[in-house]
Formats: sequence, C-alpha cells, structure tokens
Amino acid sequence: MTQVELPTPKYRATQIPSREEVKFYQVGSYAVGNRLVGEDLNSLQSGTQRFNSLTSGHRACQGCGEALGARYALDTAMAAADGKLIAVNATGCLEVFSTPYPETAWNVPWIHSLFANAPAVATGVQAALKAKGKTDIRVVAQGGDGGTVDIGFGQLSGMFERNDDVLYICYDNEAYMNTGVQRSGATPPAARTATTQPVGSQPGNDWGKGKDLPRIAMAHEIPYVATATVADLRDLEYKVQRAMQFHGARYIHVLVPCPLGWGTLSNATIKVARLATQTGLFPVYEAEHGEITSVMKIRRPVPVEEYLKPQRRFAHLFKKGADPSVIERLQERADRNIRRYNLIDDEGLDEFVKFEGEEN
Repeated sequence: MTQVELPTPKYRATQIPSREEVKFYQVGSYAVGNRLVGEDLNSLQSGTQRFNSLTSGHRACQGCGEALGARYALDTAMAAADGKLIAVNATGCLEVFSTPYPETAWNVPWIHSLFANAPAVATGVQAALKAKGKTDIRVVAQGGDGGTVDIGFGQLSGMFERNDDVLYICYDNEAYMNTGVQRSGATPPAARTATTQPVGSQPGNDWGKGKDLPRIAMAHEIPYVATATVADLRDLEYKVQRAMQFHGARYIHVLVPCPLGWGTLSNATIKVARLATQTGLFPVYEAEHGEITSVMKIRRPVPVEEYLKPQRRFAHLFKKGADPSVIERLQERADRNIRRYNLIDDEGLDEFVKFEGEEN
C-alpha cells in the first residue's frame, strides 16, 4: 500500500508569542511602553477570525472563570488544528451550563461523557480516528477538578501511561461546584466547602489531603505538561498552542476561580487568580517529558493574606479568636512553591525577604 504523506498543518496559533516575548507596561495591560502591541503580537482572541468555540447563550454564573478559560483554550486548539478538532467533555459545571437540553453553546464537534471517563472516551475517539486514517483530526478532553483529580484520576493516569494522542485540560475551581460546592482533591487546606465546614479545632478542609496533579502528570514523563490561570489569558493561549504542537498525551491545568464557591465578587475573578500566582500558592510553569522548561516569575510578591481575604471560603481564618498558625502554614506552602519552582528572581527575592521580615 502506498504511503500517503499528509500536508503539514498550518498552525494559525503558532503566531501567538510566548509571554516572555512581550513585556507588558503593567500587569494586565496590553500596552508596551504606552504603545499598543503590533498586530503580529496580538492574541488569538483579538482577531476577527477566532472560532468562538464556546459562544453566547450558555448559563454560566457571572464572573465564571471556567467559561472564560474554556473559550480561550478551545479557540486556540481549534486554530492550531486548522478547525479539525473533536472535544470530549466530562460531566461537571462546564458541561451543565453549556448544554442545557436541547440547547448547546458549542460550535465544535463535542461529546459529553460521564463524570469519570472523559480520558477513556477521548482515547477511544483518537483510536477510531487513527483506525480510519484520519490523523489530521486532533482530540481534546476537558473536565473540572472533580472529574479529573478524583473520579477520573485512574483513567487519566492510564491515558498518560499509554501516551495516547490527546490533550487533556483540567479547569480547576477547587471543588465540586456543580453539585453544591463539596470538597475535591484539589480543594486547598482550611477552605470552607459544604463538606468541610469551618468548625472544630481544625476548621475547613483537612491538611495533608488532595493531589498535586500537574506534578503527577510530570511523573508520567508525558510530552507536555503546563499550568495556567485566567489571569494571564495570553499565557493560556500560548500553552494550548504549544501543547498542540506535540503528539502523545498532554496535560494543562488551569486555575479558574468560582465566585459562587469561593465567595468572591463576580468582577474579581481575574484579580483573585492573579493573587494566587503572585503569592506562590499556584505556581505557573511548563514541563516537557518530566522536566520543567519554564516558569512564570512572580513580579510582585504578596503575602497569602491578600489572596485569602477576598474569599468567603477563608473568612473563618480572620475572625476573632482564629488560630494564626493556619495562615502561617499556608504561607509556608506558598514559600515552598517559590523555592521549588524558583519563582522569584534575585531582584524580586529582596522584596520577598523584606516583607517576610516585616511579617515576622
């Protein structure tokens, strides 16, 4: 049988530069030196030819970080695949608010799987495409932290171990928000949820539970692993298009604040996500084949209190009589991430040490 050589895909998304290539005038700004960036450095969403994979009409809450992250991620994946993409979606908030029967807000081929089996369904889709010789069609699976970190954990590990050609994106809002804000394996210590009430000697979520799934993914030594947040959507676009340039299993873990479950203002989603990175509680990095290749440096180190106070799920930590050692332990957790991932350059480290000294 004659071997047919497929044309090289025209990756529209490769035009998205790495965030290191664009130095913004201020945090959250698209201006460089008081001038708008050139068209060659524009983000995918700023173009009129974006796919609008997740369009208007969905029922997400105001300020939903997951809806924002999914739109940017899927539009970028569609661009990288030249429009030849199939999305597999686990049960969860994203599935429920985007597809209330008989309607859908998706403009891409989209499959709803069960809560636990999105990785397996995506693997089956990819295997079927391969059997039919349709190697130019890419597969993306997506789910929340409940369906990823907990219920679908075993199947995701199997997908990683087999190195199936699937990009899996986890939108992490740190609890089972769709079913009533119950604790998940991604819920941070001391956080209030419906199943971890702020009562007793150790209020909120227990310490020592949960999983750091990006590091677990790295331990499988799959081609590409990355973390991102909705606070830097250019970075999210870049990492999705970077992941699409690999074949094999790939994983992106996106922090997507939930105003309902976190008890934050609906207009504070981006700010809260940014504070998660600037404290060091959520490190942002890339890894290839188990080795970290880049990290997003902290530009202005801030103590964890600035991140915790806007969230009602941590309100019990600031009440009269609260144990101050809990916040100290959370600060230690952030400090460990800063050391582990080398998140602060020498100049920023001086500022970090300064405020650490003031706190102590």
